[in-house]
Amino acid sequence: MARIKTAVVGVGHLGKFHARIHRENPRAELVAVIDANPERAGALASELGVAAFTDVAALPREVAAVSISVPTAHHARVAVPLLERGVHCLIEKPLAASVEEADRILDAARRGGAKVAVGHVERFQPGLRKVRAMDLEPKFIECHRLAPFSFRSLDVGVVHDLMIHDLDLILDLVGSPVESLDAAGGAILTASEDVASVRLVFANGARANVTASRASLQPMRRFRMFSREAYVSLDFQKNYGLVVRKGPEWEKARALLADFDPATQAPGPEWIRDRVLSVEELDLSDMDRPLQAEIDSFLRAVQEDRAVEVPGEDGRAALALADRIAREIRAQVW
Repeated sequence: MARIKTAVVGVGHLGKFHARIHRENPRAELVAVIDANPERAGALASELGVAAFTDVAALPREVAAVSISVPTAHHARVAVPLLERGVHCLIEKPLAASVEEADRILDAARRGGAKVAVGHVERFQPGLRKVRAMDLEPKFIECHRLAPFSFRSLDVGVVHDLMIHDLDLILDLVGSPVESLDAAGGAILTASEDVASVRLVFANGARANVTASRASLQPMRRFRMFSREAYVSLDFQKNYGLVVRKGPEWEKARALLADFDPATQAPGPEWIRDRVLSVEELDLSDMDRPLQAEIDSFLRAVQEDRAVEVPGEDGRAALALADRIAREIRAQVW
């Protein structure tokens, strides 16, 4: 199929990665990068052999799809006119600075007949993609996303900066409305919350505990999910996954434990690990890196005129939940 002419708007820390991946992807023909900083745009354009602009209004008319990686406060200003003219947009998370601006983006996409994908890149983690294919029904999910202070994304708090990744994953996996929540957190280094924790209760009975910090000494990105069928543990930082299911002697073990006497019976831990349970390490070695997979998925949706994997409506839902959590934290005046 014909390659799509693309551009990247905003080529700061993350936008540079978008541009380089567009340049290497066989579905795309990167024609321009756009950034308000002319030196930054010019340097990257020279590296990649494309045009450089400082204003999105100068975007060539032949461009059919763009990545938008400007600060969140400018998402709607940049995306709305592009969507209205039919340019498909992959917008970094969070989708917008407010739910009202998210609605403006979605309305513009409908008017222009354009696709909106949201950069919730954790959906494309190799381990998460394999877990989704298992079609498990989550009953309890626990997420920890901790990071040292990076001096980036200071226009939003940690809920919208980091936690929103896990909120999107949970909403997608659980597939049920949030019935209630209990959040705590506070500001440490900035004027917004830098640490946050929330307990979510869903209408279908599922529960989730989510913790995020951007003032930690060591990074951590861990995801655990419990269902009737299996327990899943994923370490996004190490690209490692583990699935634990019922083993061949599950029923026998349950009967044995009913009359278990620890003074006379002491089966070793190997019996639990190898017979009562079935432990499988996920093979994630042959899968694309998340950002590469995300951009390729977006480009494929444009090229083949099909639905994007993480649509704007999902981005709006994650944003609305993040707003709700952040409001509860701010009300505590920590």
